[in-house]
Amino acid sequence: MTKTPLRFEGRVLFLSRHGEAVRAQLQGRDITLADALPLRDDISTDEITPVVVMMTYDARLGEFPYVGFKAEGVCPIGNFAVQAGGFVVTVAGKRYGKGSSRESSPLAEKSAGIRLIIAESFERIYRQNCDNIGIYTSTDFGLIERIRAGEAIDIDEFLIGRDAVTQAVIRAGGLLPFSKTRLPPRDAKVFNPLPSGRPLTLIEKIIERRRLEPDNAVVKGDGVFISADWRFSHDYFTGMCAHLMHDAFGDDVALVRPDEIIAFQDHLILASQSAAHVRDNLLAAVGGLASAHDAFVRRYPVIEHGALHDGPGSEGICHALMTEQYALPGQVVVGTDSHSPHSGALGCLAFGAGATDIANSWATGYIRCRMPEVIRVELNGRLAPGVTAKDVVLELLGSTFIRQGHGIGAVFEYTGEAVRAMSIDERATLTNMVAELGGFTGIVEPDQKTVDFILERRGVAIELKPWLFSDAQAEYKVRLGIDCSRLTPMVAAPGDPGNAVALATLERPVFVDIAYGGSCTAGKREDFDYYHEVLAWGLAHGLSLHERTRLFLQYGTLAVRDYCVKQGYVTTFERLGVEMIMPGCGACANCGPGSSTRAVQVTVSAINRNFPGRSGPGQVWLANPYTVAASAFLGRLGSFDELRGLACTEEVR
Repeated sequence: MTKTPLRFEGRVLFLSRHGEAVRAQLQGRDITLADALPLRDDISTDEITPVVVMMTYDARLGEFPYVGFKAEGVCPIGNFAVQAGGFVVTVAGKRYGKGSSRESSPLAEKSAGIRLIIAESFERIYRQNCDNIGIYTSTDFGLIERIRAGEAIDIDEFLIGRDAVTQAVIRAGGLLPFSKTRLPPRDAKVFNPLPSGRPLTLIEKIIERRRLEPDNAVVKGDGVFISADWRFSHDYFTGMCAHLMHDAFGDDVALVRPDEIIAFQDHLILASQSAAHVRDNLLAAVGGLASAHDAFVRRYPVIEHGALHDGPGSEGICHALMTEQYALPGQVVVGTDSHSPHSGALGCLAFGAGATDIANSWATGYIRCRMPEVIRVELNGRLAPGVTAKDVVLELLGSTFIRQGHGIGAVFEYTGEAVRAMSIDERATLTNMVAELGGFTGIVEPDQKTVDFILERRGVAIELKPWLFSDAQAEYKVRLGIDCSRLTPMVAAPGDPGNAVALATLERPVFVDIAYGGSCTAGKREDFDYYHEVLAWGLAHGLSLHERTRLFLQYGTLAVRDYCVKQGYVTTFERLGVEMIMPGCGACANCGPGSSTRAVQVTVSAINRNFPGRSGPGQVWLANPYTVAASAFLGRLGSFDELRGLACTEEVR
C-alpha cells in the first residue's frame, strides 16, 4: 500500500500533574517527557471542554480546549492558550477522555491545532470520536522525540492495533468520508440468523443478528457496522449532528427510518435557572443550540420530546424516556449521551456515541461498534436495607480491576441473585453507570420483570424471544463476583467516581451544603421511593433538614413526577421544604438549580459522575439516594442507619 507520511510541525503539550510544568509550556518553554512526569491520568471531557463552553459546534470551539483541566487544584490553561502556543500534539496519562460522549472535546482540540494525541490509554467513545473527525491517536510515547526531530510518521503507525474498519475510517480521513463511498443507506433493517458454531453471550447474539456482512467471520475487537433501531440526540448535539450530516451528505439528504429517530430537549432545558449560565451571559448561546435543535425537528418527521409549556423543564431525560417508552429486549439503541446504556436494563444493546456517529446513523441506518469482550458480573446474595445498585457500581469503581482500566471498552453483563431481585429501575443504575466504569455498555438478561415493566409503563404486552439469553458455555473476558450481602453504603470522594470508599471508613466528618437527588441515574421511581422513605421517617420523628444544607430533588421524567404525586410523596417533600425540580439534566450537567456556585461548597449527590466542574466549582461526593436524603438531615455525610441511630440526639434536631 502507498506510504502516507504525516508531519506534525508544531509544539508538544504535556498535560502534567505539576501546574508549574504546564505553565512553563504556555509561557513558551518546551519541556521533555521526563520534566512533565507524572502525567495527569483520568482527564475527563468535562476538563477538556466544560459544559459551559459547549455553546457551538464549529471551529469556534478552538478557543477552549483544556480550560477545565486541573493541575494541583488549579486550572492553568486559559482561553486561546493552545492556539497561541502553537501546539499540535497533546500528551497525557491513562484513561484520557473519560466521561461524556461530547464530540465537542476532540473538535475543540482539532480546531485549536491539535492533530495528534498520545496517551497511555483512551476511553472508547473519546478515541472513536477522534477517529471520526480526523485526529490521530497513539499510545506510543516513542513518537514524541521522532516528531520533535522533524521525522515524518507514516499513517500506518496510527493503525497498529486498530481493527480493520477503524483503519479504513482513519485512512479515509473520518467516518463520514468513509460512509459516503462504502456505506450506502438502506431503509430495510438487517436481521441475520444466529450462527450456530459456538456459544454466544447475549450481546454477541444481538450484534451477530444485526451486523452487515454476516458471512465474514469476526472475532473480539473487530469493527462492525450494525443496523440500528432507535437513534436519538439531545439539544446539546442535535445541531452538531445535523450540521455534520448535511456537510457530508448534502442539504437534501433524507433520513433513514425517521420514525425511529428521537430528538430530546433535556440537557439545556433549565439553563435559565443555572447560576453559571446566567452569570456568564450564556443564555443567548443556549438559545442558539436550542434553535438548531428545533430547526431539525421542524424539518424532519422525527419523534420529539420537548420543553414543558408551564415552566422550566422537559418531558424527561433522554435515556430515562428511552427505557420508559421505547427500547425493547434485543434491539439496538444508540444516542448522543454516554449514559445511553441505561436501556440495557431491558436486555437490549444500548450505547452512547459521538455526533458524527449519530449523524451517520441518521443518513445510513447503521452504527459502528466493535465485537466487544464481555465481563460477567455475578452479584450474589441480597443487598441490605439502605444499600442500593449505586453502591454496587461504586464498589466496582473502587476495585483494582477497574482502576487499572480493565473495563475499558467491555460489556458488563450483570447476573446473579441480587440482580434478579432488583427492579428494572435499579438494574438501570447498573447499566447506566457502565459509562463511569469505562465500558462499552451494560446489559441484564430480560426476564418476567422486564415484561411486567413494559406492560406497566407502556401498556404494551410483549413475549420474550427464545434467544434472549447468554449461552451457558459462552466465553467471557473475566467473571467478577461480588457478595452483595457484605456491601454497606458507599461514597466517591470529589474528582472522580473511582474515588470510591465505604462511607463508614471516612475518618473525619464531611459537612454538606447541598444534597442533590435526581438525574438519569437517580431520578427514577424507585429512587424516589428511597428519598421518601428517609424523609418520611425524619418527618415522623420530628426532624427538620439541617440549617446548613439545601436539599434538591429532581424528577427524571414526568411519569416519575406523576408517580410521586399519586403516592403522596410530594406532600412530604413540601412539608420539609425540599426544593423540587422538573425533569432535565440540570445540575448533573452544571446547567440548573442544585449546582454549587462557590469552590468552598460541598455537595452530596446521587448523580453518576463528579469530575472537576461537573456540578459547579465546589466539591461533589457521590452517594446513593438514602445517603443523600439522610445527609440533608445530618448536615454532613451520613447513612440512613446512622441517622436512625442519632434520632434522639440534638445533632439532628
